[in-house]
Amino acid sequence: MKEINEFQGDYRWLSNFWHAPIVIGGMEWASNEHAYQAAKSLNPADWKTIQNCRSASYAKVYGSKITIREDWEDIKLAVMAELTAVKYDQNPDLKAKLMATKGMMLVEGNHWGDTFWGVCRGMGLNHLGRIIMDYRDR
Repeated sequence: MKEINEFQGDYRWLSNFWHAPIVIGGMEWASNEHAYQAAKSLNPADWKTIQNCRSASYAKVYGSKITIREDWEDIKLAVMAELTAVKYDQNPDLKAKLMATKGMMLVEGNHWGDTFWGVCRGMGLNHLGRIIMDYRDR
């Protein structure tokens, strides 16, 4: 099976940091990373600040400083699955590119130690890759 082993270069669009506007909960988000970071909070002021972050990187930094909702660890995989579906449902060009990867293994390979969402140095759960493949293969 062919493998896409990182969401960089020609496959950067698979990343949550890719500018792919979505509307969810009546709010527009510049990327899945923006929406994901906002979902960690129950505070509408945090949502607005994250929504206005000029990049996904800034949204992630801000998201690391907010008060996290108590149920976050229980719901974060479901939140990511929902955001993934919204990203591809609302961006048909990206959905077509994703469907063209049918039969390929998608691995969010990284060098920053993320072994929950991806794989670093051969170790990791690759939850993001699996969520994207689940969406694609449905």
